Formats: sequence, C-alpha cells, structure tokens
Amino acid sequence: MIEILSPTDVRRAWDTGALVAHILQTLRGSTTVGTNLLDIDRQAQRMIAEAGAQSCYVDYEPSFGRGPFGHYICTSVNDAVLHGLPHDYTLADGDLLSLDLAVSLGGVVADSAISFVVGDTRPAESVALIDATERALQAGIAAARPGARVGDLSYAIGSVLTEAGYTVNTEFGGHGVGSTMHQDPHVSNTGRPGRGYTLRPGLLLALEPWIMADTATLVTDADGWTLRSATGCRTAHSEHTIAITDDGAEILTLPRS
Repeated sequence: MIEILSPTDVRRAWDTGALVAHILQTLRGSTTVGTNLLDIDRQAQRMIAEAGAQSCYVDYEPSFGRGPFGHYICTSVNDAVLHGLPHDYTLADGDLLSLDLAVSLGGVVADSAISFVVGDTRPAESVALIDATERALQAGIAAARPGARVGDLSYAIGSVLTEAGYTVNTEFGGHGVGSTMHQDPHVSNTGRPGRGYTLRPGLLLALEPWIMADTATLVTDADGWTLRSATGCRTAHSEHTIAITDDGAEILTLPRS
C-alpha cells in the first residue's frame, strides 16, 4: 500500500517526527560507558508513554523476525546493524551504537535512526562508517521532490556509499510510512535513476542507508531478530522520515529547539 497523507495528517507527522527526534537525542545524551541496553529500552518506553504515543515495535511480528519484538527501540552494537534486540549488555568505551525508533502519535508514524560512538575512544573505521551513512542520507533527501522517481533516491544514496568504498546490501532499505510503519514504496539503498514510483506531495518516506565495513552479507542472531555482519565487522545506520511537499522534501525527524 502506498499512502498519500492529507495536509492535516502531514501536520500531525511533524509532531510525531519531533517526538522521535527528541527521544533519540535524549537517549544519545544519556548513553555513556556503563549504560545497559535494557536501560535504554526502558527509558524509551517511559518517554513514549509520557508523550501519549504508541510504540511501533513492541507488538511487531513480521515474517523476517521471531516475533513479537517485545521491546520499544532497536539497539544495535558494533557488528549488529539492524533490528538489534535490547538485551543485558553494558556498553564499553568505543562501542558503535545504532538506535532505531518508530512511534505513532495522532495516528501517524515517524521512523528515525542514529549511530554514534560511546565514550571517548573514536575508532577511525567507526567514524567513517557513520559519516558515509549520514552523507548518503542527505544525498537521498536532496534527490526527493515531486516528480522524482524512487530510483533517483536509491541511486543518490548508493552512489555515496559505493564511492566511499562500501558494498550495499539490498535486502532491507527505506520504505513508505503513514498510518503504519512499513509501507510501499520500498526504497533500496542502491538503484537506477528514472525507475520506480513517482513521488507525490503527501508521501512520507523513511530513508535509511546502512552499511557494513567489509561485507554485504547479513546473518541473523540467535535471538531471531538482530541482524549482524557476516564477518563480524562494524556497521552503521542513519535514518530520517521525510515528507514530500510541493517544493521538495521536508525532514520530519530533525531535532528541534
């Protein structure tokens, strides 16, 4: 299903996006060496409830996971890149952590992810991974406008990632959002320009470039959810929800003052 939102629902999406950004930035600020992933999950649960919002994850049970997910945020560490199931792990200095959060507020969903290094150590490989996903995300957003094709966004994202020296996995990518978390169109992290669905005002997309340092192959963790690099290399993931408008794309999940 491809859902085109009314102007009223797009305005609601701004509120949802602001909440998602606020929760992620709050969690980033409170995450230090010694923080447990389960504490991050509990803090996300509290903030979602206090805002009167609903988690998109806790009851989520897709075909690719051993569901329901049962937690409120994805916490992926080091070689884990997607769908990281919170568990009893205490973060160490230099760990690369990705937080992925989707909530529904007022009947509209927003989805975002951030990656950052915990503590004072800044491994060069980790910094480069994060930088590549953030630059790819910005390139995808810059390509998004009415009349553009999904393939234009995929090409823009993939060009940045491949030019940075990474191979791109196409099993998981961006997607439409609206009244539910995962909708069509699928937005691959690489593709050919001029192909696919034509973007229209009122369309919400979650763009999410993610990479692994030296492989494009994923393996599923024993928990049935967490996706890791097949080689054990480090990974990174960045994501924003955007709204297609008459003038281009607006980022809904940017932190606001």
